[in-house]
Amino acid sequence: MFRLESEWVWDFWIADDGETFHLFHLRAPQSLGDPDLRHRHARIGHATSRDLREWTDHGVVLGPGGPGGADETATWTGCVVRGDDGLWRMFYTGTVFLDPGSNRNVESVLMATSPDLTEWDKRDGFVLTAAGELYEKLGDSVWTDEAWRDPWVFRDPQGNGWHMLVTARARGAEQSSGGVVGHAWSPDLDTWTAQPHLGAVSTRFPHLEVLQTVEAAGEHLTLFCATRSDGVDGVWGMPTGPVPDDARPDDARLLAPAPAYAGRVVRDRDGVPVLLAFTRDAAGAPLGVADPVDLEALWHGAAHLG
Repeated sequence: MFRLESEWVWDFWIADDGETFHLFHLRAPQSLGDPDLRHRHARIGHATSRDLREWTDHGVVLGPGGPGGADETATWTGCVVRGDDGLWRMFYTGTVFLDPGSNRNVESVLMATSPDLTEWDKRDGFVLTAAGELYEKLGDSVWTDEAWRDPWVFRDPQGNGWHMLVTARARGAEQSSGGVVGHAWSPDLDTWTAQPHLGAVSTRFPHLEVLQTVEAAGEHLTLFCATRSDGVDGVWGMPTGPVPDDARPDDARLLAPAPAYAGRVVRDRDGVPVLLAFTRDAAGAPLGVADPVDLEALWHGAAHLG
């Protein structure tokens, strides 16, 4: 398990350079006292491992930008991919909290680059926001966030550029519904355009967080984490195509119930797809990233909860 004695560790994503697993994660000091305050103080940390179980911490690699920036308040969840040019790109969430006394915030997708997964430089001028004609914006509903976070980037299976899945909300949705698989497309990883959401609008999930597409158990799956409108909470999975334009989140199975959250799938050194998730205490405070579990076993045992 990866945990830090004096900091909360929660959402994460993994890059594999072929020899070492690189764990990028959100972290914030426990000296804040209230775990909910971690969202305003999140930084992106880096740790490495050979086996996904024993980790070496390398500290913070990315933090918020200056006043007026799209990551002025905090840096949130993302992903890392390597382009055809050999450069590693981290797509991450930048957030701006608008008021000290409320949770009103605007989220955007930003980019940083690295030649070695260690030193990261933010890409000046790169900001991808929720398109108002396609997705809910701040003020369109009672939700206090403009949801456009947790980017997951992967190459189009037919060779047609790159896809980005994003946590977003459909326009005109009710408070307890409206979660969608937000979507953007790029020909080259550098120029992106927001696209209509993929698949159905959920009537049971207000958000589909930390999306990821994987191939396991002989089929393609799309994973997300969420609390359903009836309170069921954890990591969910649904069968989809390799690009989840047929996503039906209301039919998702519960892969890993609470206290697991923000699950990520990676293939271990034997090529087995395994799921890692962060875990929480009884009050909801994050404890760290748990050891990997075989994804196919989870999927075959996953519950259809109606």
